[in-house]
Amino acid sequence: MNSTVIAAGVVIWRPQESGAIEIAVVHRARYGDWSLPKGKLENNETLVACAYREGEEETGLEFFIGPYIGDTEYLVAEGMKRVSYWAARASDRQTVFYANEEVDQLQWWSLEQALDSLTRDSDKEIVAKFMATPYDATPLIMLRHAKALAREEWQGEDEDRPLEQLGQLQAKRMLSVYQGYGLKAIHTSDAVRCYDTVMAMSRALEIEPFVTKELSEYTFKKDKERALDYIRDLATEVGKSGVATLICSHNPVLPRMLEKLLKKSDFEGPKPEVGKLQPGDAWVVFMKKKKIVQIDAIPAPIV
Repeated sequence: MNSTVIAAGVVIWRPQESGAIEIAVVHRARYGDWSLPKGKLENNETLVACAYREGEEETGLEFFIGPYIGDTEYLVAEGMKRVSYWAARASDRQTVFYANEEVDQLQWWSLEQALDSLTRDSDKEIVAKFMATPYDATPLIMLRHAKALAREEWQGEDEDRPLEQLGQLQAKRMLSVYQGYGLKAIHTSDAVRCYDTVMAMSRALEIEPFVTKELSEYTFKKDKERALDYIRDLATEVGKSGVATLICSHNPVLPRMLEKLLKKSDFEGPKPEVGKLQPGDAWVVFMKKKKIVQIDAIPAPIV
């Protein structure tokens, strides 16, 4: 029995002076088709990491991951293929396209041309879905720390409780998951398990993390409103500035933060179940000005 082929891709877009947008399409010599950049999932890779890697490999473009668009399925020689797509804004940096083993041409098409001329109907469906998404929005990533040593196994202060071996491996893979979002700021609880979750990623991205007790679990237990006010003010700043930001905090804190943001917003889109985040899981809250326009769920890195 054939298994499902899992893949991911991106709709890379850029604005024109007229206000209209163009998207990047690629020509694959092997198949003689025009398609959206995409490719198969590799071992221990999350879908969003696959979308970013494949987009880079096929186009050579610099871009920033945006909201999740949706999935499409179609039959290939190996069986059914399922492809997950994310919107992605091209950076302003000019790049030169070089043909590679899979792609021999890259072109920028209008949305109308893409809907008319992409080879696969499944790609056309994704472009139509893309047009209905808030593709021009800024991510505020709400990340739970990686797997920590169990409380009963730790004799010291709880804020000093470190990551266990699984958590250390998760922390090493955080960069592969979040590098595509174009992060410019990282805020973390001062608890060791949070700080250690983001440090490798912070160093690789050359971002000095802002370490604060306002995001800590022990401060939250004493005064819940301090953390809730912190996320409210930060979300407002992210929406205004367009600075992609990640915060790393704790499970009791993050669900209440998201509830606070949702109560203050007239967001009407699909909402995640505001319950327990597993270690290393995250919500990506997309902001446009003062409004939440989409919320995506990102699972912990696979190790």
